[in-house]
Amino acid sequence: MSRTHPVRNGVYQRSGRLVSLLTDFGRINPCYPDHLGETEDTLYYTGNGRRGDQYLNPGNRALLAAIESGHSVPLFNKLAVGRWQHMGFWRVTSGRQLFDERENRMLWQFTLKRVRSPKSEVRTRRTNR
Repeated sequence: MSRTHPVRNGVYQRSGRLVSLLTDFGRINPCYPDHLGETEDTLYYTGNGRRGDQYLNPGNRALLAAIESGHSVPLFNKLAVGRWQHMGFWRVTSGRQLFDERENRMLWQFTLKRVRSPKSEVRTRRTNR
């Protein structure tokens, strides 16, 4: 996990391109109330910014840019200190800013969809040229 996601925050990006994401589904860090959607293939991911209203910082801009690029990234779930679960590859499909009453602040909420096979995604892109 540390080779794929070498930073401590939840959004890892390089030069504005989203590389990987971390979650704990709000168990360890309740300020990030990530949660599964209607199915296990949909995740509502809270944007970057621990305190106060979240704004378009580099992490949130990278999440928005990933909607346009359509590329998928690995998602890791923190189970405990030093213990991580790889949850597969996910694609960011939408993002919106909303007021979270529990957190009493504006949050960016991104919708992620699970990608079942990243290898078939690459194959499909190559054949559609």
